Amino acid sequence: MKIGLWSDCHNFPSLPAMKLSAYHKSLGDEVELFFRFNHYDLVYASKVFSFTEDIDVYPVYADEIRKGGSGYCITVENGKEIFDESKNVSLPKEIEHIYPDYSLYPGYKYATGFLTRGCPRGCDFCIVARKEGKRSVQVADLSEFWRGQKEIKLLDPNLIACKDHERLLQQLADSKATIDFTQGIDIRLLTADNIKLLNQVKAKNLHFAWDNPHDDLEKYFVRYSELGKIKDHRRLIVYCLTNYNSTFEEDLYRIETLRRLGYNPYVMIYQKETAPENVKRLQRWCNNRIIFQSCEFKDYKS
Repeated sequence: MKIGLWSDCHNFPSLPAMKLSAYHKSLGDEVELFFRFNHYDLVYASKVFSFTEDIDVYPVYADEIRKGGSGYCITVENGKEIFDESKNVSLPKEIEHIYPDYSLYPGYKYATGFLTRGCPRGCDFCIVARKEGKRSVQVADLSEFWRGQKEIKLLDPNLIACKDHERLLQQLADSKATIDFTQGIDIRLLTADNIKLLNQVKAKNLHFAWDNPHDDLEKYFVRYSELGKIKDHRRLIVYCLTNYNSTFEEDLYRIETLRRLGYNPYVMIYQKETAPENVKRLQRWCNNRIIFQSCEFKDYKS
């Protein structure tokens, strides 16, 4: 069979595509990234985001198309994201746990994958708990998707909430690879013990989150500042959700507090197309590192 693989992840390799490639190559099938003018026996379309264009905008010459991913499970109604469980398609076990075919993206030299899935927080704006479960559970050991690469991009939504997180952190530390925690580490769950373990990991950077302005997280950020190994604010990134159950004053307070504590806030806008202009200005100011470090928001001219 000739297999085509399509994804809306244009700046990042698609993990499902790499697993599907490895599986079909093991069957002797011909596999390539989707090219709109080629004919395929089967095309897989993987969609992460609800707002990106679908494969259907292209002419698709295929006997069969199979679609999956979060982007197909979500619709937006009255400014709210609705999750459709009936469209939540998972890879079969024999494909989910196969070693990814990294050769599909020769320009990327790192390993990537999930050690855990799910999150107990169940935030309304986030699909993870609805899609993967309101509990963080181990789904793999590091050896499932890493074989000596110098860098690992970890995709776990809430690794520290998993009861096995200390053993998994030890696997990451023992790898000696540079670890990029691409998702937020739950600052509320960090203790003296697991911060000590985290300090053993060769972390490229750490991502945290302060999404809800009504959560008083300052003391937790102070605790990591006191016990954590990383002191460079450029490597301590904190996602801050705006335009979702927060006032502009609450958004600005979180950003200014994080800067005072030595962290690097990064503004995320919920439903950006409906956001007021002052929130968009806040994002432009905060997320431009040079401007953010050179002036206060009140002095920012955009």
